Amino acid sequence: MNIAYLIGLVVAIIVMVLGMANGFPPYEFEKLGNFVDGSSVMIVIGCSIAIVLASFPLKTFLSIPKHFAVMLKNPKQKPETIIDALVDLAQIARKDGLLALEEKAGEQEDPFFKQAIMLIVDANDPDRVRATLENDIECMSDRHNAAAALYDKASAVSPAFGMVGTLIGLINMLKNMDPTSGSSNIGAEMSVALITTLYGCILAHMIFGPVANNLRIRDSEEVLNKMIIVEGITCIQAGENPKMLREKLLTFVAQKQREKLANSAGGSGEA
Repeated sequence: MNIAYLIGLVVAIIVMVLGMANGFPPYEFEKLGNFVDGSSVMIVIGCSIAIVLASFPLKTFLSIPKHFAVMLKNPKQKPETIIDALVDLAQIARKDGLLALEEKAGEQEDPFFKQAIMLIVDANDPDRVRATLENDIECMSDRHNAAAALYDKASAVSPAFGMVGTLIGLINMLKNMDPTSGSSNIGAEMSVALITTLYGCILAHMIFGPVANNLRIRDSEEVLNKMIIVEGITCIQAGENPKMLREKLLTFVAQKQREKLANSAGGSGEA
């Protein structure tokens, strides 16, 4: 579970609500009603959703629940488990040959890992193996970036429609101004006009922006895992020593994690 996102979102909402309710005790929660306006909700949220829908294929828009599922869940694979699996495959390949890896391919839950193993089992050219896998990674990353771009677009248009709502409110305020009463109602009417700008900023910076950032983080994590697989598979095909393979693959992870994995491998006594 993506705890950081949930904590950040909840804390931001709580702090904003308390700020609206006077900031410090005693809180005046009745003030929250000042920030509710049906017309502003329709203009900002309704128009933002409509423009995002008009800007992307329907398939991408309908995948929004999937995007949130990906963002909130932890990655299925971690670099260290992939490295251990590749080293095990390298040991099997050195003892029994590449054909012995076919059974291991069937045990893989990750389709990309399974495809990578089968490419070397089928004795494909090493350059072709690498090119095929790297093309798969590039296409996957393009799909992920398209999903993140949806939230970038929403983050851009929601403040714009917040300003549109403010302009609409100001126009209505000026049209309805009574010359005989002067400016007695300007304060109340101006506050309503500004609520749409508030809604636009909240949507952009509390909802859409963090989602786009988290999706890109998930993409970078998945790309890293797949690049480790590509490098490991091509080294196995070349007959590289399992110990040297581990050393090479450890360069993909952070130094502290690298030392931990190296120590655990040393204790396992692998050949």
